[in-house]
Amino acid sequence: MDNQILMENYLLVLKSTVEVYVHGTLESSNQDIRQLLKHGLDETMKHQANTYDCMTKYGWYTANNVESTKIKQTLDTLISKN
Repeated sequence: MDNQILMENYLLVLKSTVEVYVHGTLESSNQDIRQLLKHGLDETMKHQANTYDCMTKYGWYTANNVESTKIKQTLDTLISKN
């Protein structure tokens, strides 16, 4: 398994972990547990950002800029469906 595949898998794990932390933080009724989960969320998001930065540095993760007209078209389409 090469480094790119490992990084892609790690990024997916981090994204899933963020979802778990977000839901746990939102649903927690205990302030101490909420703070613990929030800390975990913050740390996981830092790891996600670092992983993303590393992957973009090596060209393993590319993001394309989208023209504002295409964004507006997509939003208009979504709004018209509702």
